[in-house]
Amino acid sequence: MRIRPVLLSAMLGGGLLLCQPAAFSDASEKAAETTNQVRYRCMTTGAAETQTIVVSVGLTMPAEAVAGQQLVIQWRGSYAGSGLRAPAGGLSGVKVYAYAAISGFPGLTSATGVGQLGTVGAGQEIPLPTAAVELRTTPNSAGTGAVTPAAINIGERPAEPLIECEVTNKTELKPGTLTVAGPGGSPTATLTPTPTSSPTVSPTTSPTPRHTSTVTATVTRSPAPGDSAETPAPAVTRTPAGGADTGGGGDAGWDGRPLAVTGSLIAAAAGAGLLLRRRTGRRRVA
Repeated sequence: MRIRPVLLSAMLGGGLLLCQPAAFSDASEKAAETTNQVRYRCMTTGAAETQTIVVSVGLTMPAEAVAGQQLVIQWRGSYAGSGLRAPAGGLSGVKVYAYAAISGFPGLTSATGVGQLGTVGAGQEIPLPTAAVELRTTPNSAGTGAVTPAAINIGERPAEPLIECEVTNKTELKPGTLTVAGPGGSPTATLTPTPTSSPTVSPTTSPTPRHTSTVTATVTRSPAPGDSAETPAPAVTRTPAGGADTGGGGDAGWDGRPLAVTGSLIAAAAGAGLLLRRRTGRRRVA
């Protein structure tokens, strides 16, 4: 028995319903390329004559651009007519520097890229890079701006070009649209903050109190002649240095007036005896 493949179909209202695969959009698709016919006037170092060329320049904006991050604009160029000719000395070891002018972003005016060139003989056409040249720049703010083709220079270093080509039809160029999202427009690395340790507080040591003692010196006077042995000698208190002087008052000590009177009497008696002796001596002589 032979089995033939059967196609399944559904009849709906007398019609045949066919199921077709759904079409899905590619979210990663890049923005469309903006192409311009750019007219250049080229000047060669050391040569008086200039060359006029037309280059078909295509610029492709990045699908995602974020403020503060480097972006890349794709540049493709090809001659539309006769190409640029090498100078009389030929070219060797030089590069093509392509530029784009950017407006609409504060502090951002251009993007630049570099393409490699081989050796070109004198008077030969200088080939343009076949691969896309990546023009790089970094926007510092979010927003929407316009991008147009700018200069093309040829030389060993960007600051020392041998051939400089300037755009002469800037007002005729159709700009491409560059959209830059804010820092939160695309995933960014999250930095885990390092915990900050609390400062160690050393316990405060209370100073040990120092006791200040006041020393009072007591001097006992020896009893004078005539004093009674039973009568204790009064104590004389000396106030230490820095203390207040309070005076003697009623505790000034023993009264010395009797001793002074006795001394005076003895001195008077001695004087009288001396005078009497002198007189007696005179009488004997006489």
